[in-house]
Amino acid sequence: MKFDAGLGTEGKYLKGIDRTARAAEDLGFAGLWTNETKHDAFLPLAIAANETHQIELGTSVAIAFSRSPMETGQTAWDLQDLSEGRFVLGLGTQVKAHVTRRFSMPWDRPAARLREYILALRAIWESFQSGEPLQFEGEHYQHTLMTPFFNPGPIEHPEIPVYIAGVNTRLARLAGEICDGFHVHPFHSPEYVRQTVKPAIAEGAEGVGRDPERVTLATSAFVIANENEEEAAEQRESVRSQISFYASTPTYRTVLEAHGWEEVGERLGTMAREKKWREMPALITNEILAAFAIEAAPDEIGPALEERYEGLIDRVALYLPFVPGERDEFWQTVVESARA
Repeated sequence: MKFDAGLGTEGKYLKGIDRTARAAEDLGFAGLWTNETKHDAFLPLAIAANETHQIELGTSVAIAFSRSPMETGQTAWDLQDLSEGRFVLGLGTQVKAHVTRRFSMPWDRPAARLREYILALRAIWESFQSGEPLQFEGEHYQHTLMTPFFNPGPIEHPEIPVYIAGVNTRLARLAGEICDGFHVHPFHSPEYVRQTVKPAIAEGAEGVGRDPERVTLATSAFVIANENEEEAAEQRESVRSQISFYASTPTYRTVLEAHGWEEVGERLGTMAREKKWREMPALITNEILAAFAIEAAPDEIGPALEERYEGLIDRVALYLPFVPGERDEFWQTVVESARA
């Protein structure tokens, strides 16, 4: 199992990426992931690619439907070339409200659209690499023009891994069918991965004659690092609050179903609509907290992750941004425990 790091999104986002990327590589993280909430997911990786030599670099995730496949294809091509083959393109659909109202882009049949988006990307990359005419015509996307003037040309590592993110089975099946990896949402449990995610990936893969083991599963994990009881208590409440937020969202109800906790999700959903944010964490019992988070001393986090995810997850990061200069001793200990 690979142990990765995730970038934070606070402060002057791009200013310290060079130092962060070098520090992540020096510490021994296998990969460095960006997300796309407050900032663009791709720009930091251009800096990171230029500052590092071994660490894998990926988006976890970039929003697909806010961009055309051509725009994403060009950016991914350049990052793959700059990183000398270390780039992983992770895509997510977001939800309808954000796609239509924040990005002002079309939304319909997201799984079918994302499937076509990925196929379009691969057609674009094939045209870049081979120089052959671009001829992709689908229901949602049509790419039928590529002249030498606009073709960036071949690169040394043209095979760009494509991961997608999802919670429900439709996107997991799509990952099994055509993707290289699947980002499991941080709000998950081993039971949910075992009962819902892996069978759906296997179904998608077997339907087209693929080996489901070809699909890499990646995630980030809620961790309560009990360095001392006071800090652990603060972290418990922070994680409890985050879980209550995710569990209140109908989209994530399938995660609760793996444990028979649908009623908790419904109650949280009602409280969220009533804006009772401060009261919601009280519904996350210690049993629920233990299902979705690991609590361990820093030097035991690596073994705890291994025990929790053996046979389920291929690469994992902590649900904590990696920031050099903040908790350096903690990160050093955690990375050493994970690599051991």
